[in-house]
Amino acid sequence: MAPPSPAGRKRRPLPWILTGLLALLLLGGLLYAVAPLRNPPPAPTAELTLPASMTIPGKAPKLPWPRTGQAMISIDGLGTMGTAGDTKPQPIASVTKMMTAYVILTAHPLGVGEHGPELTVSQAAADAFHGEQARGESLVAVQAGEKITERQALQALLLPSANNIARILATWDAGSIEAFVEKMNNTAKELGMTGTRYTDPSGLDPQTVSTVRDQVILAGKAMALPAFAEISKQKQATIPVAGTVTNYNELLGKDGVVGIKTGSTDEAGGCFVFAAVYTVGGRKVTVVGAVFGAPGNNTPVQLDNVFASTRSLLRATKASLAVHTLVKAGQQVATVHGPLDTGTTLHAAQDVQVVGWPGLEVKLDAQLGGVPARLAAGAEHGRLTVNLGDDAPVETALRAGAALEPPSTWDRIRHHG
Repeated sequence: MAPPSPAGRKRRPLPWILTGLLALLLLGGLLYAVAPLRNPPPAPTAELTLPASMTIPGKAPKLPWPRTGQAMISIDGLGTMGTAGDTKPQPIASVTKMMTAYVILTAHPLGVGEHGPELTVSQAAADAFHGEQARGESLVAVQAGEKITERQALQALLLPSANNIARILATWDAGSIEAFVEKMNNTAKELGMTGTRYTDPSGLDPQTVSTVRDQVILAGKAMALPAFAEISKQKQATIPVAGTVTNYNELLGKDGVVGIKTGSTDEAGGCFVFAAVYTVGGRKVTVVGAVFGAPGNNTPVQLDNVFASTRSLLRATKASLAVHTLVKAGQQVATVHGPLDTGTTLHAAQDVQVVGWPGLEVKLDAQLGGVPARLAAGAEHGRLTVNLGDDAPVETALRAGAALEPPSTWDRIRHHG
């Protein structure tokens, strides 16, 4: 039999298969192209381009440190400007009374000008006065049954440096001198005063020892108590029985000095913990320091020497302080990285200026936060801050350089391909 003719054969659906395959390919390509559009692009991130801290340029100041003893200068909120001498604990004489006053005021707070509760001078305290006087102690006259307010007692403690009032306050607060001394040492431990040991509330005992570092720590805490700061800068006060008493701190009101406490014994030499306030570039700056171990054969000479050393240190310190610009307005602070190589920069809107001295290291804190996908040129985002202790921080807003735009749909598809 003859084979069927070509005209009679059944045609296979090849064109339909090809069409289906082509459609599948087109669908797959479309799905691949739109895949990156299913999820939003990653959020931009910001990276600080400045270091985390900056050092004020220039030669560090050389202060006229005393040749003997220990000394330290600290600027509130900025740090230590320098130290001199060894770091061994040494007798501190009546500087001890700064801790006595601090413990009393933390346990029995006073507002500025407030007198607080009354203390009654015991017969034992009055009887002890003559023996204390015979030993040549620093005292104020007292009588049995005398009523003296907490404020008046603190004035007698801090101005004429009355040892007997230190003992009266200690017994009033803790029931005994021994219990009060324990409170003093516990407080020193809490404050991180690792080189300090108190054995009495007055400092007459040479076994009461400390360092300039520790006493500068305490001075900062004490001066933060309004009543302590108020009393320590008084030149005179009136006390029952004793009458008018005078502050031993002869530098009060000079060279910016606003406190704090003197001390002198044969073992300790002349000692002085001080605070001074200056205005630098329109800003108030508090200097806290200490000088221990000034030489001399008696209290007047020792105090004269410690005051002379302090005066020289304070004048040199003040001369070393100035306003310095850490970051200039318009200076780049951070880089913003967006998706698909998009991005911009962040710049300081204003100068960042601090009071300091050459060689001082200042820490920077940038709050960059979450960067939005779209940021107009010049738009504000984030802040740059310099924290200066208890003072208000120095800060500036950050502004975008070029505009930040999210990538277009085409760019996302093209980049995916």
